[in-house]
Amino acid sequence: MAITNRSMAEYAFLRGLYGDGYYPDRVVDLGRAVLVRLCERVEAEQPADLTALYVLTHAATEEFNALEAEFEAAGSEIETVAREEIAENFWAVATAYGFTGADVEELIAPREW
Repeated sequence: MAITNRSMAEYAFLRGLYGDGYYPDRVVDLGRAVLVRLCERVEAEQPADLTALYVLTHAATEEFNALEAEFEAAGSEIETVAREEIAENFWAVATAYGFTGADVEELIAPREW
């Protein structure tokens, strides 16, 4: 399924990580895929409120939790720069779909990074 929201279809997910050699592109690609799937789920399920949105963002956050091992195996980790970039991308998704009242910390509440 292709993203139909124009701002998200054109969004440069995890741009700051791609520009930093500490984060292997192959692993960042996996994170980008998580965010693309999140957009696709938001479009398919059309959450009616923040509670429903948080269910989707929490599932995506759990996927990022699982990626920590991939980062470590590649000699990297989800540390401060990556945490901020990922959180910013979750916020961008929420606002692009009209959830301007979303709490960024709640969007990624189950994070382990």
